[in-house]
Amino acid sequence: MNTKPMGPMPPEYADQQGVLKIAGRRASDWAAAGTPLFVYDPAIVAARIAQFRSAIPAVDLHYAIKANPHPDLLTAIAPLVDGLDIASAGELRLALTVKSATSISFAGPGKRDGELEAAITAGVTLNVESEGEASRALVIADRIGRTPRLAVRVNPDIELRGSGMKMGGRPSPFGIDAGRVPALVRRLISAGADWRGFHIYAGSQALDAGAVAETQAATVTLAARLADEAGAPPPLVNLGGGFGVPYFAGDRPLDIEMIGSRLADTLAKRPTVLANSRFAIELGRWLVAEAGVYLARVVDRKESGGEIFIVLDGGLNHQLAASGNFGTVVRRNYPLAVTDHMGETMVETVNVVGPLCTPLDRLGDRVALPHVEPGDVIAVFLAGAYGATASPAAFLGHPPAIEQVAV
Repeated sequence: MNTKPMGPMPPEYADQQGVLKIAGRRASDWAAAGTPLFVYDPAIVAARIAQFRSAIPAVDLHYAIKANPHPDLLTAIAPLVDGLDIASAGELRLALTVKSATSISFAGPGKRDGELEAAITAGVTLNVESEGEASRALVIADRIGRTPRLAVRVNPDIELRGSGMKMGGRPSPFGIDAGRVPALVRRLISAGADWRGFHIYAGSQALDAGAVAETQAATVTLAARLADEAGAPPPLVNLGGGFGVPYFAGDRPLDIEMIGSRLADTLAKRPTVLANSRFAIELGRWLVAEAGVYLARVVDRKESGGEIFIVLDGGLNHQLAASGNFGTVVRRNYPLAVTDHMGETMVETVNVVGPLCTPLDRLGDRVALPHVEPGDVIAVFLAGAYGATASPAAFLGHPPAIEQVAV
């Protein structure tokens, strides 16, 4: 059976030998609380934030809660970032427990009137996604006697080259086409709104630092053009995010030092209309993905058609992304390990599958591992972003995964 490669382990785990340790504690001890289990290490998130601050010191850092909204993890992250980006009333309630309203921005199409009212009442910035949403926000604000904090989400006429998910340069449910933005900005200001600037997001999961830097430069140029046409300098320009992490074989970590150097040069030369604007980068996956490990116990080992199947007590119901069914076109393997055999010789090629009644429930496709038996615990790395809350946990009635944050 031909072996297929796995992606690289995060640096905090790549050189471990013997027994896997997460936040200094043996994986088997974490798993003793029950499996399947997500473990999140806030120290790894703090290290990523420190790396960002060193590389890109003049730009605000926002955390996109959708990547991982676990309350304990959010409590650890909130003091280390300048803002939180949310996409629902549920995330709004969570964000308000750890951050002031003026540090929170609310994006996403299809905001309901109740969500708009809650955000306006709290004093959160709304990134309006259409002229209709802007009109509803103004009506609601007038009814409740509040001045709404409104930014405009722009559907840019550029895309992030090489990104895993392109969010610009095409018709989109996200944001307002760039050509219509200046008129809307003028309307918001004349209606008495507290205009907060632009939110411009061109793509996500990019590993090409040159492409990210190129897109950021184009975004600054676009923001300046829109501001000139609107006749109003933006208080804040959210440059989006798009920083990727290396999930698959051949992926390399993003060179954010190069991005920081290029962005500093771009901002030093920015047009006069943006002279007093603040800039922000919105990150989720890049901050938290490598901080999470998913642990699942082997229930069965079986042979079929000359192939070995290692059956776990959890699968795509908790880790949809690792199964290849969340935004990837070609299924490739996340890094996996047998937790008590780190660094040991790979002696067999196996398929690692979950307990669900669907052939899609496969976390490792023909991967090389040390010998595996029932009772062993398998680790799936890069499980800190788009894991538990982005997976169909209720499918087939299996229990949800446990989530623990290291202290």
